[in-house]
Amino acid sequence: MKKTRYFTNLEVGILLFSISLIVVPFFIFDRTNYYNMFVSLIGTVSLLFCAKGNPIGQMLMIIFATLYAYIAFVGRYYSELITYLFMTMPIAVISLISWLKNPAKKGKMEVKVNVLSKKELLFTLFLATILTIVFFFILRALNTENLVVSTISIFTSAIAGYLTIRRSEYFAVGYILNDFVLIVLWGFATFSSIEYLSVLMCFLVFLINDSYTFINWRKMKKHQAEIK
Repeated sequence: MKKTRYFTNLEVGILLFSISLIVVPFFIFDRTNYYNMFVSLIGTVSLLFCAKGNPIGQMLMIIFATLYAYIAFVGRYYSELITYLFMTMPIAVISLISWLKNPAKKGKMEVKVNVLSKKELLFTLFLATILTIVFFFILRALNTENLVVSTISIFTSAIAGYLTIRRSEYFAVGYILNDFVLIVLWGFATFSSIEYLSVLMCFLVFLINDSYTFINWRKMKKHQAEIK
C-alpha cells in the first residue's frame, strides 16, 4: 500500500518559497546576522505545522517566541518583547496542551477545529481592547519605538492568541492582521539597519503562511464535520 505524504505539493512549495524569501535576501544584503535568519526559519517551519493543525507547530512556536524576544529587545521594540515573551510564548504552551487534548481523531496529529459563538468572539475583542489600553501606557513609559504601530501589534496578537487556544480557524485571521502590522514595524527597523532584513522577510513569509493556514483550517473544519 502506497504511503500518503504528510505535506502536499502546495505545502512543500510554500515552505521552499518561504525559505528562499528569507535566505536569498539575507545572503545578498546582510550575510552577518545569522541569528536573525535562523530564528526566522524556525518561525516559518512552525507555521507550516500549525497550518496542518499539528501540535508540533506550537512546540516550535515556543522556541521561536523565546528567541524572537531577544531580537525585539535589541531593536528596542518592547511591545514585541512583551508580546512574544509574556503572551505568545505562554499562549503557545497553553495551545500545545489544548491541541494535544483535542485531536480530531484519537492518535491523529490534527487538532479538532472548534466552533465559537458570536458572544465569545465579541468577548475576544473586548479582552484584547482592555489589554491594549493597559499596555499602551506601559509601552509609552518604556519609550518604545514606533509606539502607535507597536500598540496595534498588542491588539492583534491578543486576538490571535486567544483564538489559537480556543482552536478557532479565525486565529489565522488575527495573525494575518498582526503580520501586516509587523511588516510595517520591521520595515522601519530595516530602513535604519539592514540587519533586520531577515526579520522583515520573516513576517512577509508569515503573512503568506497564515493566509494558507486560514484556508486549510476551513477545509479541516468542513472535513471533520463531514466525518462526524
